[in-house]
Amino acid sequence: MKNGTVIALSKSPKHTLKKFNCDQLLLLKGLGVEGDAHMGKTVKHRSRVAKDPSQANLRQVHLIHSELHTELAQKGFDISFGDMGENISTKGIDLLNLPKGTILMIGESKIKITGLRNPCHQLNGIQDGLMNAVLDKDEHGNLIRKAGVMGIILEGGQISIGDDIIVQLPPKPFIKLDRV
Repeated sequence: MKNGTVIALSKSPKHTLKKFNCDQLLLLKGLGVEGDAHMGKTVKHRSRVAKDPSQANLRQVHLIHSELHTELAQKGFDISFGDMGENISTKGIDLLNLPKGTILMIGESKIKITGLRNPCHQLNGIQDGLMNAVLDKDEHGNLIRKAGVMGIILEGGQISIGDDIIVQLPPKPFIKLDRV
């Protein structure tokens, strides 16, 4: 699997869709991004908290591939890093096609990919039509969610823009990512 690079980092202490850019993030083992509203052992996403606040937080960190930003720009969208709620923007990794359980190593930190982000209508608040722009269909009519992947922090550490990302695939058979 091809390795990649961290090209942007973002966080927000409040439950806002847009996160604010920063040069470094501190990832905390089993919790998420220090200072981010989604940090915690149990779910922090409002709709999931309403259903069962004791659920494990499989969405401690949100990653989006910068190639999506390029694709959206070609469709007329003006989206900056962090605008879609991502914590880590990557370059050079096909995040959407990683198998479940893939480990991304950034410095001393390790992120385990848990699933796909399920885009919601809030994206249209950024720019009209954005939600549909991050959804697609494959040749068989299956829905493709392009709004990034979610993960949990296995090992914490500080990460910075420009850091290398090493991809460690799980043992076979691979399990395709599904929404979390």
